[in-house]
Amino acid sequence: MNLKAFMFDRKAKTQFMHDDLHAAESLADELLQHIPSVTSRPIVFVCIGTDRSTGDSLGPLVGTLLEEKKLESFYVYGTLDEPVHAVNLADRLEEIKTLHSDPYIIGIDACLGRNKNVGAIQVGQGPVKPGAGVNKELPPVGELHITGIVNVSGFMEFYVLQNTRLNLVMKMAKTIANGIYQAGLLYNKQSWTNLEWIEEEKTN
Repeated sequence: MNLKAFMFDRKAKTQFMHDDLHAAESLADELLQHIPSVTSRPIVFVCIGTDRSTGDSLGPLVGTLLEEKKLESFYVYGTLDEPVHAVNLADRLEEIKTLHSDPYIIGIDACLGRNKNVGAIQVGQGPVKPGAGVNKELPPVGELHITGIVNVSGFMEFYVLQNTRLNLVMKMAKTIANGIYQAGLLYNKQSWTNLEWIEEEKTN
C-alpha cells in the first residue's frame, strides 16, 4: 500500500474514475502509450498488496483477475493465492529479474487520497513506492505504475484500510484488469504490425 502517493507525489499522472463508461479503454490506451511497442523486454505486471486488509487487496485482486484471463502478451505476479507484499517484495523482485531478462515492470498498488478522488485510477511514469506513507523501507517497483485510490488519507490509515468497502475495491480491480487485458490484445496486434513494417523496410 502506497498510503499517501496521491497526496504528495507531484509528478504528472493520468487519472480517471473507475466507473467512467470508457475507463478500461482509457487505461488500455494510456498503457500502450508507455509500454515499448517493439522490444525484446518482457512486460511484467507486479500486483502489490495483501488480502489481509480489504483496502490493500486491490493489487492481488487485479493479479487474480488477470490470471483468470490467461494473458498471452504480459506476465503477472501477485495474486490472492501468491501475493506480493511487504514481507516478500524484495525477494519476488529478485526472482522476477532472474526469470526475465531486463523486464519492463509495471507496478500496481492501492493508495489513499483526497475524498473527492476515492475511486480514481492513476497511471504514472516511474516506480510505485510501497510503504512510503508508513515509513517502511521497501524497494520501488516498476518503470510505470498504476495506483487506485481506495479510501481517504490523513487519519488512522491502517484502520481506514481495514474498513474500506470490498465492493469498491473489487469494482476498481475489474476495471484495471479489463484495461490491462484490452491493452494486451492491442499490444499483440501492434507488435506484429510494427515487426512486419520493419521487415518490409529491410527488404526495400
